[in-house]
Amino acid sequence: MNPIVRSGAAARAGALLILVGPLVSWGAEFITAAAWQNPPYSPLYNWVSHLGLTGPPQNAFGQVANSPLGAVMDTGWVIYGTLLITGAFLVFDPRKGARPIIIVTLAVLAGAGVALVGIVQGSNANVDNGLIALHTYGAQGVMLAGNIMAIAVGASGTRIGLTRRRSIASITAGTAGLTAFPLFMTDVLTGWMWNIGLFERAVIYPIMIGHALLGSSVAAAQRHRATHPPTHTLHRTSRELRRYT
Repeated sequence: MNPIVRSGAAARAGALLILVGPLVSWGAEFITAAAWQNPPYSPLYNWVSHLGLTGPPQNAFGQVANSPLGAVMDTGWVIYGTLLITGAFLVFDPRKGARPIIIVTLAVLAGAGVALVGIVQGSNANVDNGLIALHTYGAQGVMLAGNIMAIAVGASGTRIGLTRRRSIASITAGTAGLTAFPLFMTDVLTGWMWNIGLFERAVIYPIMIGHALLGSSVAAAQRHRATHPPTHTLHRTSRELRRYT
């Protein structure tokens, strides 16, 4: 099958950016959650976006929110979104047809969404001034686009450089995230709010796993391609050398 990714330094750099993005976000989440001690942050109970609140302690969306290092989380989300968008443009070649265009479009939607979550906080102040709509659009945008992207990447796995197992893993992750999305929204809209952090992460983490699979797979494929050039290229080079000797 014809590849839909670029080759060379651009693709390698893009793959690294896509891989680093979720790692930065996970690192920022771990640091920020560890600093939230009054009351202790619970990843199963507390909202993920509450980690990014930089204002004074408040009762937001039915929970006490007190994140001393909220700026760290916000920065992690903005970096994640920026790296994802940049990496996708470097990795995928839109001249190869509809598949890379679709994947890049989904990457832009997901990247813009996660960056918007970091820029516009889910605070009471933004509820009052109406900016909470941007936060909501960003969060739901990355939840949908990110999981669909994982499925699209898995479905095009051989054209990208994913092994069969990684392709299946990407499709499985995206499907799991999309399945969890309506459960999460039901939990929110009904006001039940049971273990909201668990449901939210069930939607978000598959996206991050998908990006990590994509970035690491493309990087490995590009490295293998650089150290093991195609046989036909070697034969052509040999013929050319014999022609001039």
